Amino acid sequence: MKLTSIGADVSGNDVSCSQNMIQNIENDIHKLLDIGAHKAALTNITGDDIVISAFVPEDKLETINHTIVEILTENAEDLGDIGGISKTPEGAGEGISYAEAKINQDRYPDAVILAFDTYGGEPFVKTVVKSSIDAATGMDNVTDIGGGNFGIVKIPGVGYVSDETDDPVIAATIEDIESVGIVAGAMVGAALGNKNVYLVRRGTPSYVIPGSVILSVSAYMNGNVMDLAVPLAQRMKILG
Repeated sequence: MKLTSIGADVSGNDVSCSQNMIQNIENDIHKLLDIGAHKAALTNITGDDIVISAFVPEDKLETINHTIVEILTENAEDLGDIGGISKTPEGAGEGISYAEAKINQDRYPDAVILAFDTYGGEPFVKTVVKSSIDAATGMDNVTDIGGGNFGIVKIPGVGYVSDETDDPVIAATIEDIESVGIVAGAMVGAALGNKNVYLVRRGTPSYVIPGSVILSVSAYMNGNVMDLAVPLAQRMKILG
């Protein structure tokens, strides 16, 4: 079993995702279950970016990835990142974002998914993403970590995209439900330690001064999506 997460800017503007597009995509999530996904959901909405995630058997990965891109394409207000997909590494452009992570078979599938959005393609988003990946690497009860924007990526069942994406997604699969908050807190804290990075609620428009990066964080637990931005923000408040 694997977790697959695919993100794309398919919005009609550079700031937010319309409720109509969000609803249309959610209405099509059943297509992933129909072809063999164990669970599937629209996990992150970050500025003008959408992330669809699914827990899938390995032999269904290519088919489900292909269908996720179909759902994004069919409901897109603007093809945006879809246009960066290529059949060859040489033609890869600024395309969709991808994260893939392994799941231990004897566990309920739990994961932490971070999605990032920039307004002007700020290149330091790569540093922010690396900080979050490094923070989770080696932590107890983390099965696997995937995603980021480091080099040309081959997305099974879809094609190739370059590392030019400025809206990356990363995912960590978790073996113990009590570790979800620990891992998410470490990943978010590492990201926020970088300059001009802001944590936002799921679905928040990117109303920040250009030169900034926003991120959303979702816990994806046995197919249920929880926005962790608010509880993490509450826990990070100084008391007294």
